[in-house]
Amino acid sequence: MHNAGTVRDLLGYAALLLVVACAAPRPASAPAPPSRAGAPCPLDDPGPPPAPEDAPVPAPRKQAWEEARGGREAARPFVRARLQGWPAHERVPAAALPADDDAFLHRLAADTWRGLDAFRDRENGLPVDHVRVGRDGGDWEVGDYVNVSTIGLYLAAVVAAHELALVDAAGAESRLTHLLATVEELETHRGHLFNYYDTTSRERTSRFLSFVDTGWLTAGLMVVRAAFPALAPHATRLIERMDLGFFYDRRSDAIRHGYRVERRAFSRYHYGMLYTEARLPILVAIGKSDVPESAWYTMTRTYPPECRGQTLAPRAIRTRIVRGHRIEAGVYEWGGVAFVPSWGGSMFEALMPALLLDEPRLTPQSFGANDRAHAVVQRRYASEVLGLPVWGMSPSAIPGGRGYAEYGVPVLGARGYAAGAVTPHAAVLALAVTPEAARANLRQLVARYDVYGDFGLYDAVDPRDGRVADTYLALDQSMILIALANHLRDGAIQRRFESDPIAGRILSMLAAEGFF
Repeated sequence: MHNAGTVRDLLGYAALLLVVACAAPRPASAPAPPSRAGAPCPLDDPGPPPAPEDAPVPAPRKQAWEEARGGREAARPFVRARLQGWPAHERVPAAALPADDDAFLHRLAADTWRGLDAFRDRENGLPVDHVRVGRDGGDWEVGDYVNVSTIGLYLAAVVAAHELALVDAAGAESRLTHLLATVEELETHRGHLFNYYDTTSRERTSRFLSFVDTGWLTAGLMVVRAAFPALAPHATRLIERMDLGFFYDRRSDAIRHGYRVERRAFSRYHYGMLYTEARLPILVAIGKSDVPESAWYTMTRTYPPECRGQTLAPRAIRTRIVRGHRIEAGVYEWGGVAFVPSWGGSMFEALMPALLLDEPRLTPQSFGANDRAHAVVQRRYASEVLGLPVWGMSPSAIPGGRGYAEYGVPVLGARGYAAGAVTPHAAVLALAVTPEAARANLRQLVARYDVYGDFGLYDAVDPRDGRVADTYLALDQSMILIALANHLRDGAIQRRFESDPIAGRILSMLAAEGFF
């Protein structure tokens, strides 16, 4: 069942505030596109914190299953027993890891894959949201629920494991077939999956359909059908079933956050800011022809200078016409580095889309340059401002405690999350744009902190006191494995995604814009 303290909903729970604040409620008539002059500024008066758009739904079959085993607490060992495996030991000392960098990264990939493969339900193949290992065998926890985007990234991670020769073709196809069959049987609304499901009972535990999570699921299915032709009909059937145009608001030419099924109402919030992890699902929607290209150009690059509450004031503002669309935007600058901001200044906002799109190669004058700038500022801010020996801040589990929090480099975001924990998935994502610095950073993480376990890197560390979040999150572990496959196998997952016809339809659009 849901545990609000540990849920990692990519763009529902974890980034709800991003969506709310980046995309101000639009007026019912004559809305102003947020990338143009006169755009609404949600930073001026964001108002009270929004109420969550989703709430857990009772799962009667799961409750009956627990009661048959003596209640929820008594059923915990039975939940754990449904997993394919469990770590044999909690810690791996740095001295036991390979000294050669390539060998170290291959070892990390292998250990990460063993964890992803182990932490799935043996009966239905669904990955569980998270596993907290705990210290000395105690205080462990299995988060036996799953978010839609986690399924999408897990699908791509299985392909990554095959590309790295960690599982043969037959083994990968078997796992994917099992999972796809389960996904096809899950309860849906108008072809869309709900945002959460219990992995033990397979009941939906959500009332909400999320655009961006559905988009990441679609992206994972695209990788699968490109890698395994035998699975293409199944993946294609699921892709075509999910009409991303359902979330498109024609009056504002923007994408709604989602749909509340039981209220029969769309979210009042829209995706407003371009440089976040939401950009890839929006590209997928355009590539599917579910959403018009114009929706891409209504996204905010930078808010105007008069928009108060920004971390930095944008400069070098200019108006340009791109493929017939008018864009007015500038850049932020910190420490001599110019960049287009994300919302929170976190690494996964900046670099998660580069798991599937080779932005440095495809968009060197826009996203590629911006990706590198964000990684450089992440590193320098941690060192020069915070005095830390490691870097890579992004939403993660809370070191030394329970729950989940948003971390980032404040100057990289329009509003900016607070600095705090360093999370290994952020460090690994940086391999795509600053590979040498990223390798050195990973070495420092394992040398200085007790952060490496039997299944690879734990979710986060507080470099100020060395506390570690002894948790494996399926989404973050999938990002680590996909990033490693790209780094070690010449962009293997990016090439799979880019070869899909949906991606092919948006590549020229991506290349048309420059930020600097």
